[in-house]
Amino acid sequence: MPAYSTNIRLKFPILALILELVTILLYALFVVYDDGKTSSHHDGDHDKDNSTDHHKEESPVALYPMFQDVHVMIFIGFGFLMTFLKRYGFSSVGINLLLAAFGLQWGLLLQNIWHLDDGKIKVSIEKMINADFSTATVLISFGAVLGKTSPVQLLIMTLLEITTFCLNEHLAVGVLEASDVGASMTIHAFGAYFGLAVARVLYRPGLRNGHDNEGSVYHSDLFAMIGTVYLWMFWPSFNSAIADPGTPQLMAITNTYFSLAACALAAYATSSLVEHNGKLDMVHIQNATLAGGVAVGTCADMNIGPFGAMVIGVTAGIISTLGFKFLSPILASNLGIQDTCGVHNLHGMPGILGGLAGILAALLGRKESVTPGIQAAALASSLGFALVGGAITGLIMKLPFWGQPPDQNCFDDSIYWEVPEEEEEAGERLTQADHSKNKAEA
Repeated sequence: MPAYSTNIRLKFPILALILELVTILLYALFVVYDDGKTSSHHDGDHDKDNSTDHHKEESPVALYPMFQDVHVMIFIGFGFLMTFLKRYGFSSVGINLLLAAFGLQWGLLLQNIWHLDDGKIKVSIEKMINADFSTATVLISFGAVLGKTSPVQLLIMTLLEITTFCLNEHLAVGVLEASDVGASMTIHAFGAYFGLAVARVLYRPGLRNGHDNEGSVYHSDLFAMIGTVYLWMFWPSFNSAIADPGTPQLMAITNTYFSLAACALAAYATSSLVEHNGKLDMVHIQNATLAGGVAVGTCADMNIGPFGAMVIGVTAGIISTLGFKFLSPILASNLGIQDTCGVHNLHGMPGILGGLAGILAALLGRKESVTPGIQAAALASSLGFALVGGAITGLIMKLPFWGQPPDQNCFDDSIYWEVPEEEEEAGERLTQADHSKNKAEA
């Protein structure tokens, strides 16, 4: 890869402040507090099939506990899940915070531009939850390009991806009126394949044989498990936050609860089955145990029964683990898709599985006014917008003046962060130890 300037002293502050100033101006023009007198019946396209009238009758902050759960997933769950890289922890958690902070502001604007009330967007807790949902797409895509992009590139990706996401969400849920309460299609599949398209365009031949820093150590894997546990605990809130109150919301919580539990057993079993001497692989446990939450999302509020949720969870756990073991190396070597976090296995394939489960549930009449054709169209729309939007975004991110790191500095915090000297020295010792270990094994 050509050597580009990685000094972002002017590029990053100027871009970040311009984006924030433009956002503040738009908020000054369009955003006000929700006074409870809205004439709109929906708080956003993602909730189009879930009337908010029941929520309006409750306290304005009735959904705040759900919002807290989703917020924890966004800022702690996703951030710490990506700390497995041994020298990239600052960026995993720190850039996650940066992208989410900008993304939720931008997402709230674009999601609700279709639903102005007297020319204004009236902010409610439900709109804030949906804004967090829009941010999740970016954090999923971030995992695909983790360690290979600059903060400037990632801010640009956030701007363009949330814009594309909101267009697809409006079409799939607002126009087609597909049911996707847990967003298997519109968030997980979309975010994964958007990120994979970006990763393909940003392909680095110099990394095809791996990188010294593209690995974990004992403590970095332990930190990543913190993210896994937080996500696993709070996923029922993610899938049920915008469901209709009452039985539909209870079903969404219950289905996600059982799908995650069954998925965990399947992921552990499959990991032991495919690994040498039956040992467990921490990469599988960190990621594949969450696939059940992704896969059950579309039909979370449908009457599929706890056993149906378990079947979805087991299937997701198996295909996710097998994807990490066998499919990721094929994508990297044959298709040039260097997926750092394996988002294809955690969000991509389980997201498609969730879309297919939603089609089957609609075919079986598990939710009124939901048809298989509409569900299939929403899945196709999500994949189409993701691949085309991701490819275009990747081309823009590939321009040579965004401060992207050279190959030798990928997966290393020190290129964009002030890192304590003792940590740099420890990193050098870890690298030397890895080289010694590789030589010994050879």
